[in-house]
Amino acid sequence: MLEPTKKPTTTNYVEVSFCIPVENLDKAKKAMADYGAREATDSVPWEEIFPDFNPGIALQGARYRESLTQKELAKLIGISQTHISEMEHGKRPIGKEMAKRLAKVLHVGYKVFL
Repeated sequence: MLEPTKKPTTTNYVEVSFCIPVENLDKAKKAMADYGAREATDSVPWEEIFPDFNPGIALQGARYRESLTQKELAKLIGISQTHISEMEHGKRPIGKEMAKRLAKVLHVGYKVFL
């Protein structure tokens, strides 16, 4: 198994993230430490694990997960099968409105396609 994808051996912790004002960072760290929290230092950016990931791969994976053919998906969102194929192969961009239409049918967040 690749080192970055190994899970920690402890199951007593869960990783969470928050957005807080920078001036409250030290107080937040202290408060979390009072509950036994420790700073996660082994986090790896997703781009490092999946360097070839792109919106077309996300589309193809979501379509596969929903057991839809390109033709079936195209019919559901009102475009041609050729457009689905071109988006999956990176030959046609997936705009925001199209991403929202795809996301609704494929039950994912639309930002995965952008």
